[in-house]
Amino acid sequence: MFAPAKQSLILENTASAARSSWSSERSALVADALRRSGRLRLQVHGESMLPALWPDDVVEIASCSLEDVRPGEIVLALRDGRLFLHRLVLHSFVTPGKPNGFVLRGDSMPASDPQFPPEALLGRLVSSADKGRGASTSTLRLGFGAKWFGARWSRAVGILLCHCGVARRLALRLHRRRKASARELRNAEPAADLTSAEWGDL
Repeated sequence: MFAPAKQSLILENTASAARSSWSSERSALVADALRRSGRLRLQVHGESMLPALWPDDVVEIASCSLEDVRPGEIVLALRDGRLFLHRLVLHSFVTPGKPNGFVLRGDSMPASDPQFPPEALLGRLVSSADKGRGASTSTLRLGFGAKWFGARWSRAVGILLCHCGVARRLALRLHRRRKASARELRNAEPAADLTSAEWGDL
């Protein structure tokens, strides 16, 4: 996985003007760093892409053009100082072969985002990792059919999580518990190894 300095990707609404300004500046820095380097790793904050992406997942974004992405792919876009890491729903065309905009939607959001202009696209998701487990998935290894099926499945579960608050809270609670268990297991492994070594010396 690409390893520049980790940035934070903030997807939730900001309440105060000061925080909104800070988020806008940080979003602009993320966009600039991605345009310069071509690849960037970001940490996800927010729940709009459940179950495809979870809070604290680390994603790798590669810059690309709008013509390079297909509906069903997860892309990063910037508008009004906010970053959106959502699934591409469709391109909009005025002239054949040249998209003049695109529409995104979070898998667990009730509606699509308003149309973005072509220059708002920053890049596409190429891999993601669960920070708690260290498990990663590369979307580059998946064929278009597998990506399409995964997008349909994620959207179906996302609709359930969008409209059923109980299911959403339960899914997030289970996710937090699984991450905490994985963290405890990782922390316990060196201690177990040390204990074995100590016993071996006796």
